[in-house]
Amino acid sequence: MPQTLTPPAPAPASAPGASPDPELRALAERHGLTVSGARPPLAEYTRQLWQRRHFITSFATAKVTATYTTAKLGQLWQVLTPLLNAAVYYLIFGMLLGTKDNIPDYIPFLVTGVFVFTFLQNSVLTGTRAISGNLGLVRALHFPRACLPISFCLAQLQQLLFSMGVLMTILLCFGQLPTWSWLLVVPALTLQFVFNTGLAMVMARLGARTPDLAQLMPFIMRTWMYASGVMFSISRILQGRHLPKIVEILLNGNPAAVYIDLMRFALIDSFTHEQLPPHVWAFAAGWALLAGAVGFVYFWKAEERYGRG
Repeated sequence: MPQTLTPPAPAPASAPGASPDPELRALAERHGLTVSGARPPLAEYTRQLWQRRHFITSFATAKVTATYTTAKLGQLWQVLTPLLNAAVYYLIFGMLLGTKDNIPDYIPFLVTGVFVFTFLQNSVLTGTRAISGNLGLVRALHFPRACLPISFCLAQLQQLLFSMGVLMTILLCFGQLPTWSWLLVVPALTLQFVFNTGLAMVMARLGARTPDLAQLMPFIMRTWMYASGVMFSISRILQGRHLPKIVEILLNGNPAAVYIDLMRFALIDSFTHEQLPPHVWAFAAGWALLAGAVGFVYFWKAEERYGRG
């Protein structure tokens, strides 16, 4: 009578995410093999970012160049967009609502606020799409994913620096002559760039998981702008009003308002230290360090998940 051979039962499949067999793990470690796409330690991740600093700057420059290639006016839109926004705000808030009557040098005041907030707004909006809008690049190449939000923020800084020439021209036309205080622009913009980058990395991780967030962010940023004193002076609004203390703290500690006030203080003679909130430089440095550190670590925590699923 012929024998029937019974095949061995297949080994149970490992559940997704289950730890590999200890023997296989030991074999891989012995031969220097690592998990593909594994998140490196934070110090190693930082070192890898520094090694790719030239890629970050080149990618940022390429993004700036490519943004307006299909427009006839090209790079001029970097300046025209905030200027047109400032013109609209001047018509509505300055003339129709009479805000310009209570603020000296209102046009320099307004244009400075618009340029600085545009830097923040575009950094956050482009950062939100840094991963979800570049999935092909993320899936095709291996590199620290933080390169993307950092390069997008660097591109926005390049655009702002390009626009600063126009801003300085406007200030000169309205009698704001260069003084030593103009040098304060450098630390103010440096702190804001760190803050913007940290916030952009938080939004990049959230946007990678929820792409619809990119559709919601313009409304959030517009609301933030109206609470940041871009078109009006927060210090004058608070004068003579018996608002709850928490409201004053939130308005004065608003990071967007802090960086706008520092730029106005540096560039506009009539914007004196009396209009600055208390401990404004401490607020600016604190927001930059908090957003930069928290944003970087928060983004790094999900490094191995970007581009998957």
